[in-house]
Amino acid sequence: MKKEKIVYRFYRYQGKSINAKREIPYELRLFARLILDELCFTWNKIRLEEDLNSSLEKGNKEAFMKLSEAYRHFVWE
Repeated sequence: MKKEKIVYRFYRYQGKSINAKREIPYELRLFARLILDELCFTWNKIRLEEDLNSSLEKGNKEAFMKLSEAYRHFVWE
């Protein structure tokens, strides 16, 4: 009995080129999300602290009360 031979012929693709995307591992996505969350949290907290301090220096009680209410969410721990 003769062995069967398989011959492959490759033809160049004439259509639009497609770039394959690799899946990002779950651990890396989680780590990146946690880092971004921490950065946003600290940036917002520092910004609120600066606004609170400036409202105290200016003597603006209404702005201070409004900002202190927003700041409570950052220090509830």
